[in-house]
Amino acid sequence: MASQPQTIVQPALPPDSKFGARNVEVLKACFPECPVYTNNPDKAITDDERKQAFHELALEGMVINGLGFNSFNRDFVDAPNIADVETGGGGKPASPYGPNITSPGPGSTSAADQAPFVGELPDIENNIEYGSGMKGTTSPSKTSPEIARQTILGTYISGRSYQGSDGRS
Repeated sequence: MASQPQTIVQPALPPDSKFGARNVEVLKACFPECPVYTNNPDKAITDDERKQAFHELALEGMVINGLGFNSFNRDFVDAPNIADVETGGGGKPASPYGPNITSPGPGSTSAADQAPFVGELPDIENNIEYGSGMKGTTSPSKTSPEIARQTILGTYISGRSYQGSDGRS
């Protein structure tokens, strides 16, 4: 979120200047049905109304037929626990952090034919990812409930997923 107030709908008051300043009364007269200037509360839009609409449309509930996903829940529920990820052959990942890169064998392109990966996997405790915050090995089942607690547009913390996610309070 920007550290300076941003214009959403309601612009700042015009400066007391005869040049380069808008005249709100003239704008209201020119555009009487504009949702910014209307006196009809059913058609009016305000900063608070836009924040609420964004919250409802972008942050809450289940999305059905999303772009690239059949469905997903924006409430951060049912986040996977990394420790519960099944690994092995037959299309399963080599580890909770990476795919099985084993070939399915001659004549097959099916992941179901893959054998378990038997190569050496990197030590995930030494695999420090770029950026601030917790290690990339932190389970989504731990972080998702904390992210879900942030429910109001404008309460987000710059540079962090949530309070304490960078190891600081």
